[in-house]
Amino acid sequence: MLANASVPLLGLSDTAVIGNYGSLEALGAIAFGSIVFSFVYWSFGFLRMGTTGFVAQAVGARDEAEIRAAVWRAVFIGAIIGFLLILIQSPISTLSLLLLQGSDTVEAMTHSYIQTRIWGAPAALILFALMGCLIGLGKSKSLLAVQLFMNGLNIVLDILFAGVLEMGATGIALGTAIAEWSSLLLALFIVVRSLRERATDTTLPLIPWSLLHDATGLLHTLSVNRDIMIRTLLMVASFAWFVRQSATYGDEVLAANHILLQLISFSAFFLDAYAYVAEALVGEAMGAGDDHLFDQALWRSSCLAGGSALVLASIIYWGGELIVPLLSQHPAVWLAATDSMHLAALYVALAFAAFQLDGVFIGTTQTAQMRNASILSVLVFVPLSVVLGEQHGVIGLWWAFVMYVVTRAITLGYYLPGLRFKVQSRQTRQAGSAT
Repeated sequence: MLANASVPLLGLSDTAVIGNYGSLEALGAIAFGSIVFSFVYWSFGFLRMGTTGFVAQAVGARDEAEIRAAVWRAVFIGAIIGFLLILIQSPISTLSLLLLQGSDTVEAMTHSYIQTRIWGAPAALILFALMGCLIGLGKSKSLLAVQLFMNGLNIVLDILFAGVLEMGATGIALGTAIAEWSSLLLALFIVVRSLRERATDTTLPLIPWSLLHDATGLLHTLSVNRDIMIRTLLMVASFAWFVRQSATYGDEVLAANHILLQLISFSAFFLDAYAYVAEALVGEAMGAGDDHLFDQALWRSSCLAGGSALVLASIIYWGGELIVPLLSQHPAVWLAATDSMHLAALYVALAFAAFQLDGVFIGTTQTAQMRNASILSVLVFVPLSVVLGEQHGVIGLWWAFVMYVVTRAITLGYYLPGLRFKVQSRQTRQAGSAT
């Protein structure tokens, strides 16, 4: 939870620095830039999620060679994708601005933000893989060290570049890219050390090249990652659609909804901590064929997540009016944010179920169900946002957003009994093999 909390603190610091030292247009550019990189990076979120599931299951099966293979497959894939993103940065910027449709000033600032931050892409994607490994291994303290270093350095650089040197949105982007490359070196050191400490067989190579080329393992990895990629693309597209629809109500509403999304993000990263624990434990349960561990991990983490969601929602509902002025100096933004505050709180209170079930399906690498849930939730959200937006304005847009996350949770819940049956089946097969 501490490791995750440092991530939204970065988003809040970006918003606070620009909100107090920059213009309203710069704050809108940060909103657009953030959603662009959320879309670009989390399109490849399978590098984190898939790695966690594969590593956790290999831990349960006590297969050290497969743990290493899972990590390095994701690292090499992340590096290749990251450098390709640098090569196609211009089309990314052009297409993003065409879809988001902000004011001319906001679009110009967003373009500069994208062109600067994209240079951190290889480091960011490799970090996804390394963090997935740490979660799968249950190395929460190491994950905390990496996250605190990266986001702490990023916050300092934000203040330096955007606040002191007055570089605006471009300064925010530059600080992020530098922090990503610096943190990659730390994460690589920690992961390599952890892998070597686990090994009892000193002849096991750090990078098991033969397993990396294994066709069966590679096809399974690609299949799982494909479903996670589709799921993540649809999720980020939904947030992008929410931001785009927000922009149709003016720069004040766009900035206000960006601030509320930062509060939701702050809460989500707390709640995701429980989902990460569920990923590691249910993955281990799947690898070991232990349905008792599966039930314990699901029930205990979900109860804690539900209680935490209510606390976080209460903080937003009752304290949001005090928080928003700290993130922006514009009274019109304060007013717009206050009008939708209760729905942001409701979103947080209900969203934990979708987060928890995501963690369960990620840890067991049962990703087709996650893909299907995302498809259905988008099919509900987009038309509902148009209809309710026309009837009730930005309040209608928020209600559609709440229904989006509820639909995800209901759909994943429908698939849960079948997933538990697969764990029981593996336990039966393993018992039969032992006999």
